[in-house]
Amino acid sequence: MSSVSPIQIPRRLPLLLTNEGVLLPGSTMRNTSRGSGRGRSRLIAEEPDAGLDPITPGPRPEPKKRKHVLRQVSVLPHCTFVTLMFCVFFRIGTAALAVQVVGSNWPKPHYTLLITGLCRFQIVQVLKEKPYPVAEVEQLDRLEEFPNTCKTREELGELSEQFYKYAVQLVEMLDMSVPAVAKLRRLLDSLPREALPDILTSIIRTSNKEKLQILDAVSLEERFKMTIPLLVRQIEGLKLLQKTRKHKQDDDKRVIAIRPVRRIAHIPGALEDDDEDEDNDDIVMLERKIRTSSMPEQAHKVCVKEIKRLKKMPQSMPEYALTRNYLELMVELPWNKSTTDRLDIRAARILLDNDHYAMEKLKKRVLEYLAVRQLKNNLKGPILCFVGPPGVGKTSVGRSVAKTLGREFHRIALGGVCDQSDIRGHRRTYVGSMPGRIINGLKTVGVNNPVFLLDEVDKLGKSLQGDPAAALLEVLDPEQNHNFTDHYLNVAFDLSQVLFIATANTTATIPPALLDRMEIIQVPGYTQEEKIEIAHRHLIPKQLEQHGLTAQQIQIPQVTTLDIITRYTREAGVRSLDRKFGAICRAVAVKVAEGQHKEAKLDRSDVAEGEGSRERILEDAKPESVSDAPDLALPPEMPILIDFHALKDILGPPMYEMEVSERLSQPGVAIGLAWTPLGGEIMFVEASRMDGEGQLTLTGQLGDVMKESAHLAISWLRSNAKTYGLTNASGSFDLLDNTDIHLHFPAGAVTKDGPSAGVTIVTCLASLFSGRLVRSDVAMTGEITLRGLVLPVGGIKEKVLAAHRAGLKRVILPQRNEKDLEEIPGNVRQDLSFVTASCLDEVLNAAFDGGFTVNTRPGLLNSKL
Repeated sequence: MSSVSPIQIPRRLPLLLTNEGVLLPGSTMRNTSRGSGRGRSRLIAEEPDAGLDPITPGPRPEPKKRKHVLRQVSVLPHCTFVTLMFCVFFRIGTAALAVQVVGSNWPKPHYTLLITGLCRFQIVQVLKEKPYPVAEVEQLDRLEEFPNTCKTREELGELSEQFYKYAVQLVEMLDMSVPAVAKLRRLLDSLPREALPDILTSIIRTSNKEKLQILDAVSLEERFKMTIPLLVRQIEGLKLLQKTRKHKQDDDKRVIAIRPVRRIAHIPGALEDDDEDEDNDDIVMLERKIRTSSMPEQAHKVCVKEIKRLKKMPQSMPEYALTRNYLELMVELPWNKSTTDRLDIRAARILLDNDHYAMEKLKKRVLEYLAVRQLKNNLKGPILCFVGPPGVGKTSVGRSVAKTLGREFHRIALGGVCDQSDIRGHRRTYVGSMPGRIINGLKTVGVNNPVFLLDEVDKLGKSLQGDPAAALLEVLDPEQNHNFTDHYLNVAFDLSQVLFIATANTTATIPPALLDRMEIIQVPGYTQEEKIEIAHRHLIPKQLEQHGLTAQQIQIPQVTTLDIITRYTREAGVRSLDRKFGAICRAVAVKVAEGQHKEAKLDRSDVAEGEGSRERILEDAKPESVSDAPDLALPPEMPILIDFHALKDILGPPMYEMEVSERLSQPGVAIGLAWTPLGGEIMFVEASRMDGEGQLTLTGQLGDVMKESAHLAISWLRSNAKTYGLTNASGSFDLLDNTDIHLHFPAGAVTKDGPSAGVTIVTCLASLFSGRLVRSDVAMTGEITLRGLVLPVGGIKEKVLAAHRAGLKRVILPQRNEKDLEEIPGNVRQDLSFVTASCLDEVLNAAFDGGFTVNTRPGLLNSKL
């Protein structure tokens, strides 16, 4: 068999200096360089690490200024020879191949070289320095394409076998289930022995100084002798670590001595630094938390599977951070952690009464839940929905319920949410995925039975990202939410112990399927008496505290509070009322601060007038009759009384004046009652007629249903004109003969719709054609039919409260709405008289003084009305 000639490297090689590490033959490293010119990369050499003491044979040369040693290095194509040196002071380096070049010239040249070490070389002389250094080198290691392994073993003998034994022992102490470790074990038998010291030195934890010593060891025997102590040290370290961590699983061993796997020559190696050690410790702690957590079996299996994947995953992968965040969330979720309910019903009643005035129906429902919860421990949490106008305390009631039960409280604002991922979370396949608001809220409160307030559930949106209202169907269904699955978790979580409270201003915009899953509790507006009590119990003390005032400095009587309610606010809640009290307190604070400043200024006014004046001031300041006349002491500070004149100075002229009687001073005007999301309102309806072609004009930004009600009203009156003796200006019973009618609903900027204005339109037109005035203290509501029947409508309580706020005395309602009067507070029922009507005849008789007599011939009306 013919001998194989060794492989020779070129005699002239370009030099590349690096301080990022030491490249040994058989290993691989990446080197980054940045350039400033086209096709070339700029690399500035840096000083070596101060802690290193390079050992080189022979005398050390004098250090030179390295500014001129290395300027630029050519970007070399694949398989081009380069030389890699740790520092210019070392005369021995590693000849290498640039097996990969990655980079770009835009915006600035930057390149990354993947370099594989081949053999050692020694610099004979530097041939040139610019544009990049080139040196004449001498090859020190023998390179053969087919090395003779048996010959190497014979030459080294016992030293080679000893090294091989320690290498095998070190590798077998690691986890052989890791593919990189198993491959390294096979390579110990297949690679030539002379290559093993360099390869193992680059894998195990060694300092740059030790690697330089191995690089400097040209003799193969010397190289084996220097590497064996490094292997022994690593083996002893593993043994000591195994003794201290006996409880850990076998797959934790691989993170101690071998770094994350990288390519070393043609084999992947393992590297590790201090930061990775800390990260591995965190993973071990995370695994311990998973073992000790009380999560369900299904969730525990998923976590164990993910932690195993995490251990085998390089930290540079984007999925590493995602998996770790997922496991941390799974550990932090309160799977079985809950708070104990406070089940004292008497204490709960007192607490609710102290926090909120009125709201009897709502308080009754909370106490019922407490009573049943006391009898049955595993009661599922109810799904309540508080529906009412703004400012009536729906959100604050939810917080009080949590306080009453002794539970944690978490508010989720749903207004404007248009992505179902906000409820169900994102799938973990997306970058930046997160859990939904439900799971995130549970993580925040730390218990599995909090009170969740879903605020503004009626203002959910819908977009291309899905329908969040549909995603809430599972959350708010007591039969399904015990197995709620968030897209991010992908495991079931039990929501059955969570008390969900939703708030809404109206149920019209809530999807029917979602509305069916909730228990609706109406929270109507407050009466004037209730507002006065709320103001003096809660609002005024809160504003005094916020503005630094006391009850000895300001006094607001109940009469003044009533003036603010009736003349400066018109709302179902108390938010505007609260702001008015804030304005009053700010004005009083200015007066109090100015008074204190004047007193302080008066005390210091004459201090600087001279010595004689000072003596006179002191003499005058002496209380001549402190002992003789104690009754002459200064009077105490009087509180500032807020009356109607003070209100006018602070808040300006009244915003709402009672103009009902003035607006009903002509025929053709009637008062209706309307329901809005902000509460009930009174609504004026005005009618006028003029010569024309029999057209009906409707203005006031009306909806289609209200327009149909107007056509129904005029049709019914035309068909019953002879019965009631109604004629037009020319005396004809055809009310639209040569006559146009204009119906207007004031406040034209507000959209109006609904069928409940039917009776009001009929009354307004009857007043127009009969020439009689509608009673100024009457308001009405109800839907009509073409046959003159009055049908029931909704929002009776809000409408009655609006009539009471406006100072009206009589309310006409459909007869089938008589049952709704039970919800009206007793004091309001006493102030109002209710007339229930089943047909339009009864409505007209109650709306006019003396009734609306049938077959009474009215006088002719002026056509200008």
